[in-house]
Amino acid sequence: MITSAKFHLRVSGITEGISYLLLLGIAMPLKYYYDTPGPVRYIGMAHGVLFIWFVLSVFWAKSALNMNIKNMLAALVASLVPFGTFYADRKIFRSLHKS
Repeated sequence: MITSAKFHLRVSGITEGISYLLLLGIAMPLKYYYDTPGPVRYIGMAHGVLFIWFVLSVFWAKSALNMNIKNMLAALVASLVPFGTFYADRKIFRSLHKS
């Protein structure tokens, strides 16, 4: 089923990770080095929405997939670190199974 909690968790994690890298790697340098604040507004807004989707997906996966507290907290902390959601996808999310 394509609308499963695991699907949403993995897709939201990957897209949130990409948006975070775009924000830090492209939009922020444009703002501070070239005085172009526009990209931060749009990429930042998209990243905020994707971050909220990711957090909601983590809580959904906690209940639907019986994710333990340790993995849930690790996923939430990973979202604060660049490349963290990619690591969480590889080490935590792939191994989740519906119980």
